[in-house]
This record gives sequence, structure tokens and C-alpha cells, in this order.
Amino acid sequence: MILVGTSGFSFDDWAGVFYPPALKKEDRFAWYVRHFPTVEVNSTYYAVPSARLFEKMDRLTPEDYPIFVKAHGDVTHKREKPEETTRRLLRAVEPIRESGKLAGVLAQFPYSFRAGPEGRHYLRRVRALHPPEVPLFVEFRHAGWAGPETDRLLEEEGIGYCAVDEPPLRNLLPPEGKSIGAVGYVRFHGRNEENWWGEGGDRYDYLYTDEELKEWVDRIREMEKKTERTYVFFNNCHAGQAVRGAKRLQALLGLPLTGEEQGSLGL
Repeated sequence: MILVGTSGFSFDDWAGVFYPPALKKEDRFAWYVRHFPTVEVNSTYYAVPSARLFEKMDRLTPEDYPIFVKAHGDVTHKREKPEETTRRLLRAVEPIRESGKLAGVLAQFPYSFRAGPEGRHYLRRVRALHPPEVPLFVEFRHAGWAGPETDRLLEEEGIGYCAVDEPPLRNLLPPEGKSIGAVGYVRFHGRNEENWWGEGGDRYDYLYTDEELKEWVDRIREMEKKTERTYVFFNNCHAGQAVRGAKRLQALLGLPLTGEEQGSLGL
């Protein structure tokens, strides 16, 4: 199975692009669930919410609706005292964990997180902070993590791998349809080379062309053959571009689109 969604859903600049202009903010997630079979919650990187958020998400989703949450920045970027923040996040997601909808935690590490003994030790530490039954996935930014040594470590520790599409810049990971374990995971960040290093503008402000998305069709289908389920999320969320990319990829993969989606998104 291939499930496609977006990295986050509560964006004001999606109004009029994906969400009806008059739709209330509190009704956005219910609208999202009508259009996508999975979601990745990115806001947990910035702040750990109360369990009420996930209680609501649980109420608004059908049975077995897979929800991923992003590890807090204390865990992936500061990397000083990840224990307490991880405990708080695990308490917050307990409602979707109990209902079986927590599909995993994504630890997106920055470019500054380099391969080596210290980095590998920290990955083991982060895995140990999560119960064995909570899937953990890692996303690397530095190309030094590419290679068989990293793959062996992830396999040994039971950590999933997140493949990425990002600009073809020096020392960033190349596009590769790789998976570790039973679940495939892909994130599309856009290819905004000009703004990627924070020199101005939004690095995720990018709209994929069909030709760029077609580069991933065979990769994702190969991942599907090797996994029980493959998830694809679009993180280029500026002005609803993630929604457009996700729906175009669904169409290219032959996944069903409703007439409503085709009309509202100009597909």
C-alpha cells in the first residue's frame, strides 16, 4: 500500500487553495481527512501539545488512520537532554497510541548532525527513549550518513529510514528510494536551491513539476514491493504547494482521486 499526505495541515495560506475560504480553523483537520489517508504532525517539533489535540484527532479520523508525529527540536537539534521532552511527547500522543493510530515518530536531524561514533551513539540513545512498540524513523540531512554502516545500525536498532527529495546541493542526501524495515517513508521538501541555506525566503517554497514527480514513481513502487506499507509526505507547504504535489503524485501513481479534489485543485 502507498499512502500519500502532507507534513502538517493547519496553514492559513491554504485557505482558498485547499480549504474553502469560509472554513473555520477548527474544521480544517476534518476537511483534510476527507482528502488524504494519512498525516504527519510537524508542530510537535516546536512545542509539545496537550493530549487534547490528539484526542480530537482521534475523534475526527476513521479507524486505523495512520498519524505520524515529529520529534521535538530538543531531541534532534539541541541534543542535550532529550529524555524529558520525549516523555512529554509520548504522554501527549497517548490517545492515538491507545487507538492504534500512532504510526511512528519522525526524528528529523539537521545538517549539523554528522555520522561518526558520537552520532551513532546518540541514535541508539534516542531509540531507547521510545518504547519498542512505537516505531521510530530518522531523516538525515548530511550525506555522510549514506552507506551500509548506517543501514546496519538502523536495522540493528529497529529504526526506520526516511528517504528525501531535496535540492541537489553538495553534501545533501541524494534522492534514493531506500527503506529499512517493514515501512517505507519518503518526504518531499522541494528543490529550492536559492533559499535552502536560509539566505532569505522559505526553503520549502517550491512547486514540483510532473516531470520531477515522475522521477519518484518507479522508486516508490519498488519501495512498495519491499515493505508492508509506504508513506509519502510533502513538506513544501508554502501556499498549498504540498497539497498540489501530493495530489499530482497520487494521480501519477494511479491512486484514486475524487472529482471534488480534481476540480478544487485544478488537476
